[in-house]
Amino acid sequence: MDVALLASGGVDSAVATHLMVERGLRPTLYYIIIGAQEDSEFSCTMEEDLEMAGMLARQYGLRLETVDLHRDYWDRVVAYLVDRVKRGLTPNPDVMCNSLIKFGCFYDHVGRHMDLTVTGHYATTALSPEGHKLLLTAADPVKDQTDFLCQISREQLQGLEFPVGSMMKDEVRRIAELHSLAPAHRRDSQGICFLGKTDYNALLRRYLGEREGDIVEWETRTKLGRHPGYWFFTIGQRKGIGLSGGPWFVVRKDTRRNRIYISRNAEGLLCERMQLHDFHWLLPPLEVPAEGLKVSFKIRHSPEFEEGLLLPDTGGEGYELVPSSPMKGVAPGQFAVIYLPWADGRRLCIGSGEMGVARRPDHAG
Repeated sequence: MDVALLASGGVDSAVATHLMVERGLRPTLYYIIIGAQEDSEFSCTMEEDLEMAGMLARQYGLRLETVDLHRDYWDRVVAYLVDRVKRGLTPNPDVMCNSLIKFGCFYDHVGRHMDLTVTGHYATTALSPEGHKLLLTAADPVKDQTDFLCQISREQLQGLEFPVGSMMKDEVRRIAELHSLAPAHRRDSQGICFLGKTDYNALLRRYLGEREGDIVEWETRTKLGRHPGYWFFTIGQRKGIGLSGGPWFVVRKDTRRNRIYISRNAEGLLCERMQLHDFHWLLPPLEVPAEGLKVSFKIRHSPEFEEGLLLPDTGGEGYELVPSSPMKGVAPGQFAVIYLPWADGRRLCIGSGEMGVARRPDHAG
């Protein structure tokens, strides 16, 4: 069997490698290069990752290859990020990296020619009665990454396996320590890899620059200060506004007038209903009845699920999501990831949609 294993240099992919070898398989390890190496300001430091992946390959006598997708990453994922931010939306580059790069470009270059592609993601799978692979949540609710996998294609999913998804994180660490795997004590990666040591705002400043605009109190329409550009702010943001007398929350953005609206009242962030655009199904599309389908969902990476109804959009395109009670933190541009219950306590990820207009209780803005 021809097996590709995405080796990141971290403990999860290292243990996934060990588990596959234990099963008698000899995967080829692939390290994906996604940093913009020609641009030192935003280069992702990968020397240590490659060193760890190389030690893992030598320990098990496996072949390690690199796949250079950094140009694809910047042309597709970073372009997506900048486009969404410019439109006043809140992007999710981690979701799109999985969809477009790890299981997109890599699939086109390597994965489609393999019997199996293995990663260290925390997710599980099962087969439907028709024999199609389904995406299910991981055993560890804190580490579950199905929300990051919500935009991969059904075709890509059929050839994927996630060996550590049935384990708790501490069990993964114990296996790594027991077998003296090089990344056993490496910390989990945080943030967006391609930024390296540069912060997110530096990337936005490079591509969108700065343009001063007004900070306005939502309730009174009183001008309270100035900001360097609406693209540096997201709905629900509390820190970095730079005004005293708070706490202040960003509750609206006006991209045409380059204005952000703030409020001391977090109730202004409550949302009763949200539109989902370009819904992406991870299984053959379900018939959603007019009265709605009871679902659980996530709108951010978190171990907690929300409950609600998925409804056909009355406009005839996409769907609407109605949470069981008004909720905070709804930022247009992010993905709402939809789940149904599964027999053994796991949840079935059925798909996701990009959140559009969020209807607030005051119906304003």
